[in-house]
Amino acid sequence: MWYPTWALRRPDVSLDQPAQAVDTANKVVARNQPAAALGVAVGMQRRSAEAICPTIVTVVSDPTADMARFEPVVAAIEAIVPRVEIASPGLLFLPIEGAVRYYGGETPLVERISKELAEFDGDHRIGLAAGPFASHQAARKTTIKAPELIVADDAAFLASLDIGTLTSEDLAATFRWLGITTLGSLAELPKQAIVSRFGREGIDAQRLARGLDRIVDPRVIQKDPSVESHFDPPLDDFEQASFSARNLAQRLMSGLAFSGVAPHRVIVTATAGDGTVRARTWRSSDPFNDQTLADRIRWQLRAWIDGVSSGIRGGLVTLRLEPADLSGSGRQMALEEDARSFEEMQRACVEVQAIAGADNLLVASPQGGRDPGQRVHWTRWGDVPAPHPRDPQAPWPGQIPSPAPTLVPPDPVPFEVSWADGMPEHVRLKSRWVPVLSWAGPWRSVGRWWSGESSADRYQIVTSVGAYLCEIRDGTTYLIGVYD
Repeated sequence: MWYPTWALRRPDVSLDQPAQAVDTANKVVARNQPAAALGVAVGMQRRSAEAICPTIVTVVSDPTADMARFEPVVAAIEAIVPRVEIASPGLLFLPIEGAVRYYGGETPLVERISKELAEFDGDHRIGLAAGPFASHQAARKTTIKAPELIVADDAAFLASLDIGTLTSEDLAATFRWLGITTLGSLAELPKQAIVSRFGREGIDAQRLARGLDRIVDPRVIQKDPSVESHFDPPLDDFEQASFSARNLAQRLMSGLAFSGVAPHRVIVTATAGDGTVRARTWRSSDPFNDQTLADRIRWQLRAWIDGVSSGIRGGLVTLRLEPADLSGSGRQMALEEDARSFEEMQRACVEVQAIAGADNLLVASPQGGRDPGQRVHWTRWGDVPAPHPRDPQAPWPGQIPSPAPTLVPPDPVPFEVSWADGMPEHVRLKSRWVPVLSWAGPWRSVGRWWSGESSADRYQIVTSVGAYLCEIRDGTTYLIGVYD
C-alpha cells in the first residue's frame, strides 16, 4: 500500500498547485499531480524541477514528521491485516495469505482496505502480487482512476518493466549500456554470465526480474538476539527517547555482527507507563545498519510519543528491538566487521601512535589535484576527517593522465636522464645507465606565476627496471613518481 504524495501531506502544501518534496541531497522524492503534468519526476534534481516549473512549491522531506502523520493509517490497516511491515512513511507491505482466506478472495480484501482508507484524505495505491518487489511495482503502475492492481503472474508482469526499476542506478545504467533495457531481457540471460560479470548484486537483480523475491538465508543464532532497555523514571521526552533508541540500535547491530548477520526486518516494541504495549514492524530490502535502523526507530517513537491519536501515557518504560529475517547477504566479513580483530587493530594503532607520535600515524583519502602529491588528503588516525579542500570529482585540467604513480616522494628528487633530439635515451640508476624502452609526454604544467613558480614539462619514462614520472623545471630533471 503506497501513498505517492505522502511527503507532501502537510499543512503548508496545497495539492492544487505544483509542489514537490526534496531530500537533504536536493533530489525530488515526491511530487503532486500538477507538478507531474509539467514534467517534474521523482529522482530529478531540485534545480532541474524548478527550471521546468519556476512557481513550484518546494519543501524538505521530514521522515520523522511524516511517520507521525502516517501512524493512524498504519493502525487502521493493522486492524484488518496484522503483521504490517513499514518500508518508509507512506509505503508498507502486508502479508495477506490469511486475510485472503478470511475475506473470501483478493478483490474483497482490496475493497475492504480501500474502504478503511476512505476516511484519510489522499491518493493511496494498492498493488497485489506474490512478492514485495512485484507488489511495489504494481502499486507504481496504478493511477488515480485505477488505484488498485492485482498481478496474476509476477514474472510476466515484471518482464515488460524498464531496467531502471532496479534499486541500484549504477547497475541499471550498466545493463542499459549493454543493451539490456527491460527486466524480461535481464531474466533471460544465463545465470553464469551474470555471476561472472556482476557477482552477487547481479544475481539478486536477476532474481527480482524473474519474479523470485529475496530468499532469506537465516543463520542459527543460539541465543535470543533481541535487545531492550528499561527506563526509570519513564521517558516522556522525544529527544531522550531518541538518544536511547540510537544506543539500543547500536547494541543490537553489534551483537549480530559477531555472527556476521544483519536483519531485514525489526520489530519495535514500546511499553508505556500505563501498561499499554505498542509494536511496529519495519522492513528494508537491504540489511539494516546502525544508522538506518536508528532513523526508523526515531521516526516510530515520534509517531508514538507525539501522535495525536496514540501517545505513550505515563512515559516510555521499556523499548525492545527484535530482529527478524537474519541474513548474511551483502555482508562480507572484513576487518572492521570482525569485532575481535577490530579491537586488536585499535589497540595496535594506539600503541604505535603513542610511540611514534600523533602526527606520525596518518590515514590517506583521495582528493582533487593536478600533481600526484596533491591528490592525497592526510588526516591523523583517530581524528574526524576534515572536509577535503579539493573536490576529487572536479575536472582538474592539466592533471597527470592515468595510471597514477604508486610511490610519490615528499619532495622532488634530482634525476639524471640523457636526451637525444628531445627524446630520452638513458636513465641513470645509481651507478649504471639503463636504456629507455618507451616514453610519453611532454605535458606542460604552468605554475603559479604570481607566487614565483616556474613552468615544467612532465614525462612518463619506461625502462626494463621500472617506470618513472619525471619533470623538467628550470633545466633540471626531477623524479616525482614511481609506477608499480
